[in-house]
Formats: sequence, C-alpha cells, structure tokens
Amino acid sequence: MIDDTIIELTDDIGLGIGAACQAVGRPRATHHRRTSPAHGPPAPPASRKGQRQPRSLSDAERRETLTVLHSERFVDQAPASVYATLLDEDRYLCSISSMYRLLAERGETGERRRQATHPATVKPELVATKPNQVYSWDITKLLGPTTWSYYYLYVIIDIYSRYVPGWLLADRESSALAEQLLADTCFKQNIGRGQLSIHADRGSSMASKPVALLLSDLGVTKSHSRPHVSNDNPYSEAQFKTLKYRPDFPKRFGSIEHARSHVQAFIGWYNGQHRHQGIGLMTPSDVHYGRAPAITAARAEVLDAAYTANPERFVNKPPQPPKLADAAWINRPADDPAGKLQPAQ
Repeated sequence: MIDDTIIELTDDIGLGIGAACQAVGRPRATHHRRTSPAHGPPAPPASRKGQRQPRSLSDAERRETLTVLHSERFVDQAPASVYATLLDEDRYLCSISSMYRLLAERGETGERRRQATHPATVKPELVATKPNQVYSWDITKLLGPTTWSYYYLYVIIDIYSRYVPGWLLADRESSALAEQLLADTCFKQNIGRGQLSIHADRGSSMASKPVALLLSDLGVTKSHSRPHVSNDNPYSEAQFKTLKYRPDFPKRFGSIEHARSHVQAFIGWYNGQHRHQGIGLMTPSDVHYGRAPAITAARAEVLDAAYTANPERFVNKPPQPPKLADAAWINRPADDPAGKLQPAQ
C-alpha cells in the first residue's frame, strides 16, 4: 500500500522519489530495493575453501620445515632460535610466524625444552595408639640479642601424648646436634628396635645422612614431610606456636642462657600443666606415663555425684568426662573404615 502511495505522489503530483519516500516515512533505499527487480539480496561471497594463499609455503617446504623443527638438533629450541641459527648458516626456510603456525596445527606450541621429571612424593600416613610409637621433631629459630643473631631450638614431641621427651637449644643448626638429641631421647625413653617412627620435615639437619644412619642403627623408622607441605608436620608446628604466642615470650633473648632458661620453664609447664583438648583435657605427662585411665575414672565419679545431686541441670544425659582419642594421626587415610581410629586434635 505504501508502494502505491509513493507511485501516486511521483506520477500524479510530480514529487521526486526522495520527497515521496520522506512524505510516507520510508527510507529511499528500502523503496528501491522493494520496487526494482535488479535489487535483490546480496549474493553470498564466493567460498575460498580449499584455495591456497599464493604466498603460502608449498607442501614440500612445509615438510622440510617440520623436519628441521623436529630434528634432534632443534627439537627443544624455540622457533626464533631455530630461525636465527639457520640464518647464521646461510639458510632460510620461512618466517618465525610460519614456523609457529606449522607447530600450532599439530598442537606443538607449548614448552619445547626437555623437562626434568620427578616421581610423585608419597603422602606420609602415621598413626600412634599409645605413647612412644610416633615422634615428631623440628627446629625453630629464636631471636638473639642483636639483628641477625639466632638461637636454634630442637624439640621432639610424642604425637599421641603431646609429651616432649627431648629438646636442645644451640647457637647453630647442626646434624651432629640433632643426632645427639635423638640418641639421648631414645635412650631415656627405652625405645626398642622397631618400636618407634620419627617424622620431620625436609630441613638440612632432618634429612642429613648422619641422622639417617643413626635412626637405622637404633631401629627407628624415619618419615619426612612432602616438599612445601607444612601440614605434614602439624604437631611440631602447633607446639612452636604455643611457645611463641604465650604472653611471657620475649621479643628477643639477651643471651643463650636466657633463652635456655625460658625454654626449660616452658617445657616444664607444657608437659606438666598444659591441658590439651585432643587428649581429653589432660596434661601430656599424665597421658605419656599411663595415668590417664585413673584420671578419667576419678573425673567420672565427680560428674556422677554432681548428676545425683542435681539431675535437673543435665537435660539430655548424665555428664561424661572428656575422652582420650583412640589414636593420633599424621594424615589419616581417607579410606579409614567408619572413622575407626580418630586422630587427636
């Protein structure tokens, strides 16, 4: 209908096509497209599929370039290095970008250099169901009286009882000192062959050959954390945090005697007074030396008396004393059936 109106305006009134299209509100190009048989939808572009770019490499040149890139001489070099080396030898195959395109077509544009391969590190899994089964040990620095001066604290901890059976403070980190501490501790605790496993991280003293030979002579199994995995040695890390977060821990120690006196007092408090949630709110000494069952029974009697005196204060059930965990784990396996052995926290 609009087409007829435009025709009437142009034929009867004498308006131009542009004025007529403006009067009826239609773009001029639309009118020409609708009324001229020569104007139709644009023809689709000609397909270039299968056509070769005139400047592209021939099949023979592509094969030759790939042969060079895959050769033993250049297989681990970047295309730019290959290109420059060939130019220095008065030889030109193609541009650097063409080399990259040929490699990209085959998914070979990643790292071309030979890469070192390492076996997967084994996740340590250790369990202790009683004292003197698994020890964890580590070394931490304590700030000395001046900048860049340190004292080195060696501490061994029983992961089941949280008891510290041995420690040493020195002005240096040494595998010989670590060897001496481990030997003395095993002797004091009467450790038999095949009885104990000792876990540590991969510090120079922990992974040293003298320490490894000592543990082998003592019949002690050694275990190490995975590289860069601090969670594999949680008991030692937690014990050091307890030491350094106490309110009486100084910013710096004035002397090695000062540091040794402070650590000695801390270890005495830690073993004899500090109560752990993971060991039934008992002290490490009580658990390590077998006093835990008697303490649990005595606590149960106190709670029974409290329940008898005021049963209305205990809504759900009679109160029970905190329980000692069945086991302490370093990385409990995921397939532990029904959580039979619960690690201490």
